Amino acid sequence: MKLGTIGTGIIVKIFLDGALKNDFELQAVYSRNQETGEALLKEFNGKKVYSSLEEMLKDEEIEIVYVASPNSLHFEQTLKALQHNKHVITEKPFTSTTKELQILMKEAKKRHLFLFEAITNIHLPNYKLIKEHIEKIGRIKIIQCNYSQYSRRYDALLKGETPNVFNPEFSGGALMDINIYNIHFVLGLFGEPKEVVYFANKHANGIDTSGILILKYDDFLCELVGAKDTKSVNFAMIQGEKGYIYLDGASGCKEVKVVTNDTEEVYNLQESLNPLYYECVDFMEIIKNGAFNECYDLLEHSKQVMEVVEKARKCATIVFKVDEAIE
Repeated sequence: MKLGTIGTGIIVKIFLDGALKNDFELQAVYSRNQETGEALLKEFNGKKVYSSLEEMLKDEEIEIVYVASPNSLHFEQTLKALQHNKHVITEKPFTSTTKELQILMKEAKKRHLFLFEAITNIHLPNYKLIKEHIEKIGRIKIIQCNYSQYSRRYDALLKGETPNVFNPEFSGGALMDINIYNIHFVLGLFGEPKEVVYFANKHANGIDTSGILILKYDDFLCELVGAKDTKSVNFAMIQGEKGYIYLDGASGCKEVKVVTNDTEEVYNLQESLNPLYYECVDFMEIIKNGAFNECYDLLEHSKQVMEVVEKARKCATIVFKVDEAIE
């Protein structure tokens, strides 16, 4: 399947490394910087560089588009690609708002196109293992996830600059960039929570540099930590009345440890060191099988995640530029 990319950053290279091993072929790159675009093209044996997004989307050889631009641009660029009858894979976070995502879902269904969110963890073999073993730990009571990764861009923020990842105009912040993995992790296992509360450490510009998200379900509580202003041991732990499941982190799910009163078992089905490889496996299988219902189920999951994110932002009064446009 011939692919066009929007963006040339490190995440695009990691994605292409996984995609090209799963029957995707790089057809074209869209980049405002010709030199950067050509370098990516050469590295992954692509064919064309476009400095105009509109021109790339008119390329009839491109079947699917990968969107990896700043968060606030995901909606507009994904919509344009769909309107040019391209299937689309859009980097997390899918959109800035639920309303944007609903528009994209409607457009994709109307045109009978595949639309995916490129979120790694719910596609990982080890994540799928959790569902097979979770009954062993009994009734769930507590879930904790911590994904904290000190960002070099935080240093720039402290110096008075405003990198995209910490910019309300680009829908940045720790919740969108890093804690979203934890949200996908929990909702993929347990569905939508009953209550959402978010306590955020906020910069003067109103963006969250770190925060603690509390999700309340009928029978258990979740504490999800996401930080770009500190670092920590990253982990995910599901605690039940008969034991617990522990992972090195909710984003990579590198290993699954299942501990009960009587046993301790460790599982690892992930042979590839590239976590994006596995989402490409799933996307290609869905496309080849024409499994639109499976695609739509993933979209519904992403919509639930976005609804939680919006509730969290409202709770912490985190306002993006796109919110003002909606108003």
